[in-house]
Amino acid sequence: MKKKPMSDTITTEYNVDAAGTRLDMFLTGETGLTRSYIKQLIEGGCVVINGQPAVKSGTILKQGDKVLLSEPSRNLELIPQNIQLDIIYEDKHIAVINKQAGLTVHPAGGAVTDTLVNALMFHLKELSTINGVVRPGIVHRLDKDTTGVMAVAKTNEAHLSLSKQIADRQVKKIYHALVEGVVKEDSGEINTTIERSVRDRKKMTIGSEGSYGASGKGRTALSRFKVMRRFKEHTLVEFDIITGRTHQIRVHSKHIGHPVVGDKTYGFKKQRFNLDGQLLHAYSLRFTHPATGESVEFIAPLPERFKYILELIKNS
Repeated sequence: MKKKPMSDTITTEYNVDAAGTRLDMFLTGETGLTRSYIKQLIEGGCVVINGQPAVKSGTILKQGDKVLLSEPSRNLELIPQNIQLDIIYEDKHIAVINKQAGLTVHPAGGAVTDTLVNALMFHLKELSTINGVVRPGIVHRLDKDTTGVMAVAKTNEAHLSLSKQIADRQVKKIYHALVEGVVKEDSGEINTTIERSVRDRKKMTIGSEGSYGASGKGRTALSRFKVMRRFKEHTLVEFDIITGRTHQIRVHSKHIGHPVVGDKTYGFKKQRFNLDGQLLHAYSLRFTHPATGESVEFIAPLPERFKYILELIKNS
């Protein structure tokens, strides 16, 4: 007998980027939950595909499918935590922070503590509610070990404005990255497709690279870059991302043969430096203020670990 879904749930929508993936594997990759737990949720009527309840874990998804996951949240209680937070700017509508490395943006996979959301709940009196109780205020994300500037919505009106600007590609995001090897071109453009790997749902891959677990049906990903400084074995690069795909800079850097230093997922297996994560930093963010209509830009200086490695290679 199938269980009925609990009334106290958190519902999240996921868009399928590539066809041919099993439902349980797709949700495991998206959420970090175990396949056995995902199977229980599917059998309990907690998963809906394009408006129809999912019946089997092995259902093969098509590109463009919309998957709704309603995860029981009876035991989910997000609590404010006094985690250090570098707030660059704050008013009644938005806050802008300089995120540190090692901080996951929002709870996922059952982990409900030690995230940016927990810190925001402690430091800010108000957060937008559009993304529900799991992601209050979150308009866009940075990877766990990516540092730098992030905008947070304090009101639903600000959230809608920022989300539309992002969707319309009106937000300018500049990143600085230290990559492996010496980049020959002074500047360039990387225009590919990116999709979630069918072999490892936690990884992204270039859509045309079938041998790397891609189906060839990814979404357009466009990055522009320019060399800031060359070192003996590394290059400091500025990236201007036109699209905002998951892991875009990290995947594109790998694609051109210059993965980001410290990237254990897409980088070299043998790392020269003992780093906890990639040297990728969201340096600046420019958008239209949701309330005033003025163009605003915020900058986050490089973190100490990044500057330390730059000094190290400069003197080597």
